[in-house]
Amino acid sequence: MSIVTVQLGQCGNQIGFEVFDALFIDSHCPQRLSSKRENEAYQASCKERFFSEEENGVPIARAVLVDMEPKVINQTLSKAAQSGRWKYGQHSSFCQKQGSGNNWAYGYSVHGPRHEESIRNLIQKEVEKCDSLSGFFIIMSMAGGTGSGLGAFVTQNLQDQYSNSLKMNQIIWPYGTGEVIVQNYNSILTLSHLYRSSDALLVHENDAVHKICAKLMNIKQISFSDINQVLAHQLGSVFQPTYSAEGSFHYRRNPLGDLMENLVPHPEFKMLGVRNIPQMSENSLAYSTFTWAGLLKHLRQMLISNAKMEEGIDWQIRPPLPGLPSLSKMSLNKELHFNTSIANLLILRGKDVHSADLGKQKLRAYVHQYTKFGIEEEDFLDSFALLEQVVASYCTL
Repeated sequence: MSIVTVQLGQCGNQIGFEVFDALFIDSHCPQRLSSKRENEAYQASCKERFFSEEENGVPIARAVLVDMEPKVINQTLSKAAQSGRWKYGQHSSFCQKQGSGNNWAYGYSVHGPRHEESIRNLIQKEVEKCDSLSGFFIIMSMAGGTGSGLGAFVTQNLQDQYSNSLKMNQIIWPYGTGEVIVQNYNSILTLSHLYRSSDALLVHENDAVHKICAKLMNIKQISFSDINQVLAHQLGSVFQPTYSAEGSFHYRRNPLGDLMENLVPHPEFKMLGVRNIPQMSENSLAYSTFTWAGLLKHLRQMLISNAKMEEGIDWQIRPPLPGLPSLSKMSLNKELHFNTSIANLLILRGKDVHSADLGKQKLRAYVHQYTKFGIEEEDFLDSFALLEQVVASYCTL
């Protein structure tokens, strides 16, 4: 089954390119650990999910690119074509000459309705190329205007038009120090709207990925390209084909469905995160040795302690033992670090994988920038109320 990716805004388009490039390189690199038949089955499964193919044999990404300024889309299309490995479709992009000015309301209330039909037609054409549709993967940021505002509008439209297809949004959480002065407003509005229309929200925090680049990848001057490549590696490890229960050469057919089945047991709990191990530069990888037992031990503790990377894991944190008071009844003075996620899915890739032993802010500032485009204070209050309910639901776990 195929996934149609919708890349929105500067962030979404730049990450989308890196994701498709990582997926293609991974599925076509020489695998000395696998037989030719295994490699061919893996490539075919990956292609079905993410690429269609032209007569000349060049894979075409199953993607729609949307931005309100042409610069990033033109760069993205050009980079894909120049790679010679794969490319985007000739009529798969939509852009205008006026951006959203980092204003969620402008992206949602102005650009959304104005360009709704054009974007819907592009997505529909891409869907019609799929023999069987698994769902949509929407890549967007939360801090800006186009990715967040228009992204929320497009996701809502997809829910209306393709209510039986799954929708997963990958959202980029802004730096805590602030990229945009109104990023908190944009983030609140984005999250609350996506919670109503998306089936799952896969969250990546810029601060956490930046730390991975600095401490694990040993990158001295970190660029957005470096961050996007780490994100692409993590997403590829999740979305690339995995064996089904039938064994070798039989891959799971419904990638989004499998993730949702395992990770979203209730529509109230749809915030997802990724823990990836090992994470290091190619140069360091050549001199490293790993065992499944060691990797799984570190990965389990990363999950328990809610650590984003393997360096600096708090090994003192342990799950609560049976018979002890529940977390909600424990002393509120004691800070709780234990991760109370209710669903987890482990994906292993590599040699001998089958041998692994699995044991609130001040509201009124800048609000006028939103009200002039139809977003009232009541909309903010509704968003706060919804997200407070989400937080309360997670706190009861």
